[in-house]
Amino acid sequence: MSETPQRRKFRVTHLAQAKADGRRLTMLTAYDGPTARIFDSAEVDMLLVGDSVGNAMFGYRDTIPVTVDEIITATRAVVGATEHALVVSDLPFGSYEASPAQAFATATRLFKEGGCQAVKFEGGRRVAPQVKLLTDAGIPVVGHLGFTPQSENMLGGKRVQGRGDEAAEELCEDALALQEAGAVAVVLEMIPGPVAERVTEILRIPTIGIGAGAGCDGQVLVWLDMAGMGDWAPRFAKAFGQVGAALEAAARAYVSEVRDGVFPGPEHTFES
Repeated sequence: MSETPQRRKFRVTHLAQAKADGRRLTMLTAYDGPTARIFDSAEVDMLLVGDSVGNAMFGYRDTIPVTVDEIITATRAVVGATEHALVVSDLPFGSYEASPAQAFATATRLFKEGGCQAVKFEGGRRVAPQVKLLTDAGIPVVGHLGFTPQSENMLGGKRVQGRGDEAAEELCEDALALQEAGAVAVVLEMIPGPVAERVTEILRIPTIGIGAGAGCDGQVLVWLDMAGMGDWAPRFAKAFGQVGAALEAAARAYVSEVRDGVFPGPEHTFES
């Protein structure tokens, strides 16, 4: 009887190899230890400690209020519960845009205090200097193009990006600039499928799609959307389970048994 191959730690060096081999990459967001442990056991390649924690978990209207300290706390929890997946942390709004030096200072904190293995931030050519400095310093960077939530106010809301020949060309140029600066992968969010396919074709590094069709090298979703944890999810998301309904059913059963005097029973009680 043959032994099951031991699972390796997923590292940034495996990203380019996966693209070369045609193996689809998987990424989910994670913001806490218990969830990260489950996703790591499920063999998800990468866990993203996204600034989506703001609206997904903290009740913020958007990602803008999220702080570096909040991302560090979440990152530390995810890293502590993860053995195999690559942990990527977002640089939140206002923590990298001003200069490469600012981006380096923030990324250094996420690495030293949070323990992540890569960082992600939004933008194309305008942040290429930040990507280059971090890369030269040994900090892997994942880019983020298309709909960039931190720029939602400038974009006029949650709108599909890259439509039209000119916009598509601009997006391709941004992607190439990130690659040239040293990015190890690029997230493509809410762009037309054919445009995402074009970007994927011209890049040596993998693309990770979210609302960008099936032509990317991998996919990422906010885990609450993936697990059916809310009353609403974006059009591009798919619920692969109904965790929210199961959790509510468990809570209702608990309330019922406590009120009826069923729980705790003798098996849950210590003897004198």
